Amino acid sequence: MSNADLAPGGKNLVLIGMPGVGKSTAGVLLAKELSRGFLDTDVVIQSHEGRRLRDIIEREGVIAFRAIEERYLLGLECHGVVIATGGSAVYSEPAMRHLRDHGIVVHLSLPIEQIEQRVHDLEARGIVRAEGQTLLELYEERQPLYCRYRHCEVDCAGQNHEAVVQAIIAAVSGLGPASTL
Repeated sequence: MSNADLAPGGKNLVLIGMPGVGKSTAGVLLAKELSRGFLDTDVVIQSHEGRRLRDIIEREGVIAFRAIEERYLLGLECHGVVIATGGSAVYSEPAMRHLRDHGIVVHLSLPIEQIEQRVHDLEARGIVRAEGQTLLELYEERQPLYCRYRHCEVDCAGQNHEAVVQAIIAAVSGLGPASTL
């Protein structure tokens, strides 16, 4: 599969993974590389709700936030777009089925040690987690979910954002004709 096969239109390219792995940054660069639109679901939620993620979580709670997130994910009706999801998107099986039905799901991964170096203030980031849950505990809880829903994985360790973009293109291209974007 060539870059021409990754031209705009067709399936979405959906990025999932832990906070701090670079979904939003890589997503913007990937969209630019492929001449596609870009959508960050956290930004969509904040924009429509008129408040920051952490404010929603503080006021409504984790369970309510997950329901809000699921509603927005299920409402996505776009094609040929690069989508950066919030790290918690994988908690909703219906939302992930919807994303998989309309796109190729790419899991961006990093070792927990590198995520801990990138993510310092869990509260300020608006990370969906149980009260008192550590980043390591969250990582261990989410890894099986990321593995369940992904079509492919890109290891971001030791790579700059441009290299991650090229690795995503290579990974999706390696999925074969059924994955033509």
